Amino acid sequence: MCKIYYKIRLRLSAIACMAIACFALMDGSEAASQNRVPRVLILYPYDERIPATSIAGQSVRTHLMDATDGKIDLFTEFLDLARFPQSAHIDRMSRYLSEKYVDHRPDVVITLGEEATRFMNTHGRRIAPDARIVYGGFDRETAAELDLPTSAVGAVSEFDVEKTVALAMRLQPDAKRLVVMVGSSSFDQRWLRTAKVGLADIEKTLETTYVTGFSIDEFAEQASQLPDDTVLVVLTIMRDRNGRNLAPRTALERITAVANVPVYGPYSTYIGSGAVGANSVTFESVGEAIAKLSLEIIAGRDVADIDVQPRYLVDARQMQRWGFAESNLPPNTIVSFSKPSVFDEFFPQVMTVLAFILAQSVVIIALVFERRRRGRAEREARNRLHELIHLNQSATAGALSASIAHELNQPLGAILINAETAEQLLRNETPDLSLIRQILIDIQDADRRAGDMIGRMKGLLKKRSEIDWQEFDLNNVVKSAAQILQADIARKKVRLEIAHHDRALLVRADQVHIQQVVLNLATNAIDAMQEFPVADKRLKFETSLDAVSGKVEFAISDTGGGIATENLTSVFDAFYTTKAKGTGLGLSIARAIIEIYGGRIWADNHPQGGAIFRFALPHAGGG
Repeated sequence: MCKIYYKIRLRLSAIACMAIACFALMDGSEAASQNRVPRVLILYPYDERIPATSIAGQSVRTHLMDATDGKIDLFTEFLDLARFPQSAHIDRMSRYLSEKYVDHRPDVVITLGEEATRFMNTHGRRIAPDARIVYGGFDRETAAELDLPTSAVGAVSEFDVEKTVALAMRLQPDAKRLVVMVGSSSFDQRWLRTAKVGLADIEKTLETTYVTGFSIDEFAEQASQLPDDTVLVVLTIMRDRNGRNLAPRTALERITAVANVPVYGPYSTYIGSGAVGANSVTFESVGEAIAKLSLEIIAGRDVADIDVQPRYLVDARQMQRWGFAESNLPPNTIVSFSKPSVFDEFFPQVMTVLAFILAQSVVIIALVFERRRRGRAEREARNRLHELIHLNQSATAGALSASIAHELNQPLGAILINAETAEQLLRNETPDLSLIRQILIDIQDADRRAGDMIGRMKGLLKKRSEIDWQEFDLNNVVKSAAQILQADIARKKVRLEIAHHDRALLVRADQVHIQQVVLNLATNAIDAMQEFPVADKRLKFETSLDAVSGKVEFAISDTGGGIATENLTSVFDAFYTTKAKGTGLGLSIARAIIEIYGGRIWADNHPQGGAIFRFALPHAGGG
């Protein structure tokens, strides 16, 4: 906003300037003057090699041209006073410029630096008698010494060597020596006098040496041999002991290339040329302030001097070279040549990637929590199902306990009778040992039958917290269930038929769970035939292998009343029962068991009457 406001203001000033200039020149006798635009002469003290004045001059030109849309005459002259300081040259330049601009007297003369201002102050009446002087590039005290006319205004700036040394002390707190290098030209020597005044207090704490009157090679040689605890300040070296004219920045580059200690200087142009830092104005800002004053003058406004504030400036590359931390810099220091971090250089891309990673992390975390929550829920559901299955097993065992006890009496009774018979035979004088041997074999067989029955009972009552995965033949499970039911079937006068498939039907599951399903279906089928005549009570177990699906199937059919058609799909629902004392959980548990092992269970009615329950399981043998 400030830049836009400033540009608008400059444009308005330029328009007003041109209007005033045209008004002043329109005396009715010079028609050509109607197109008169302001004329500004920019006066450089040295040649084009001096970066400070070149930068300031270019800044002046840029701002004047931008503000007037190019409707301004800009003239440039280089006095070259560093190489030609003689009065004869100065006088020749004065005459030359006076004659050159005799028909194009400038309205404003901009002098960049003390030397050019001094020249214009002395010869201004000859060159541009009606022009206003706008100067810049030196301090207010120097301006006062020049005894300028009251019409001259300037963009004054303070070059505080003391603050530059203070910056060095923040970065080199252990320094014990201060070396100040300065050239041999009159400008250099004025810098030396200014530095001695400014550094008077610092000389009390640091051993201070002013090095002057050296050649540029000697300056470089001495800089390469300084102790490590030295602060080296290079002011200006525009001319060395041998009379060699140098651009100050060129001289600084020569010294910093070989110096074994950090180098500081009072100019912003030294930043980027090997110096670590400075307290200085930027010459771009000096040029901008001079342009602003010039436009105000052309517009006919009253103007006064402008202070261009210095700043602390450092070169990030030199900071890194000497191992200085930016945390030791004064507040608001301008750090140049700072290499942008990957984050700064690719900020949009980095933010996009971070946002993507963040979103992905949130999704992953949510999925992890969801997976854990679902895992806990599944474990709880599995535990509840195991408990239900165990309760169902216990209930089945309880329902069959009378029949099992009755069946168990048979081998136990046989054992007793055989034992008593063997005892009687042993009382004979010549006992029939072969018969006794056979009796003992019968006792062993009866004992094994009783043991098998007890084992099956234990299997029904055994509580499981996890699935006992096994690979077994479904035919054997059906056969075992039939043995458990044998007493009950006999007691209720049911005729049982078993049709096994002619080959092993291998399934992978918990054998006890599958046996539990068979027992549940069988007891339901027996109960369904309870009210029917004995001759009609037929129960059939059948195992098969579905050639199409490749699954093992078990079917149990009865000759009871069947299932109402509308209830065929709901008989496996929890709490569905047609028994007066039923819980309605047996078939729902049976369905849960079959589905655990990837199977399916369903019910249907037989065309000849009665119901058929089937379940199918994956064939562990692959078909």
